[in-house]
Amino acid sequence: MTRHPPTIDDESLIAALRLASGHDPVPAHVSDAARAVFGLRLPGAATARPVATPAPSGVRYSEETRLLKFTAADLTVELEVTSLDGLVALAGQVSPCPEAGTLVEIRTLHLTQSRELSPTGQFAVTGLPPGWFSVVCHRPEHAPVATSWTRIRP
Repeated sequence: MTRHPPTIDDESLIAALRLASGHDPVPAHVSDAARAVFGLRLPGAATARPVATPAPSGVRYSEETRLLKFTAADLTVELEVTSLDGLVALAGQVSPCPEAGTLVEIRTLHLTQSRELSPTGQFAVTGLPPGWFSVVCHRPEHAPVATSWTRIRP
């Protein structure tokens, strides 16, 4: 009995050759996402890294609330993240208490909300979509400080 190799159509052969040569085209949605993320970068900004925060003792604590803390060399950003009806609310505090005119931006992949800090360094924003977010603190005459991107799930 003679075995014949299976026939391969031209499109399959070209796709196999592209994969073998390493020239498989990048899907359009991947390129679009990469361009969008590249547009969110902040050159010159310091990155505030996450710090582990245990659940507070002696305080009522629910699964819907997350406490997050980020630190940079001279700044700490503490956040309370609450999910309600599929949307996200953030309440935060920047310390040490920055000077007047300090703004924070709460950035998601699709929108940015800006808030001026209270005299005690507090801010809040509601109605954010679940997903990735970052908080950027803009202080007069200082480089911006941005928290690392964190994912919020409802």
